[in-house]
Amino acid sequence: MNDLAEKRMNAYLEQLRKRLRGMRAGDVDEIVAELRAHIVEKASATTGGFSSDVVGSTLDALGTPEDLAAAYVTDELLVRAEVSRSPWRILRGLFHWASLSLAGFAVLLATVSGYSLGILSVLAAWAKLLHPYTAGLWRWGDGDSLEFSLRLGFGMPPASGRELLGWWIVPLGLLLGCGLLVLTTRFAVWSVRKYRTARALRGDAR
Repeated sequence: MNDLAEKRMNAYLEQLRKRLRGMRAGDVDEIVAELRAHIVEKASATTGGFSSDVVGSTLDALGTPEDLAAAYVTDELLVRAEVSRSPWRILRGLFHWASLSLAGFAVLLATVSGYSLGILSVLAAWAKLLHPYTAGLWRWGDGDSLEFSLRLGFGMPPASGRELLGWWIVPLGLLLGCGLLVLTTRFAVWSVRKYRTARALRGDAR
């Protein structure tokens, strides 16, 4: 084994280990051990043997320690989110995924939108119970100046406004809100599974 090649590999793995400090120590040791075995296997299988240049090419194929560590941290957060299905953990994992790819950003945007609409619908239902005369879905104006507003009871609606749903907003808001929260969670978990499956296939291909 070439000493320079081994030093280069060890330096790469040490940089990776430093960037995985937020993960469990046992998981970090396992990741580093698997990567060490992968690098040695790939480099030793080439005609140049375990040389510095060959190890460098193998490391280049893996990506920088920063990018690789970010992918591992994201994967761990997404695994936790998939198991717990906690909206907080899902959003935390998606924020990391969004920093890695456009697909992650799109899923994060859709998930935040779904949760926001779901929470707003539930709040509208409860607001109607607390402020029956001002909360609700209101409409005012005519023609090109026609406007709609979902009000939560803060401030008075326009004098010419008309409430559209009345007390129906309570069951509709609760059903729509809870439905959106459940469907958004399922969408996020499904997207996480697709991402992790694709990443595993790319890892096997390397």
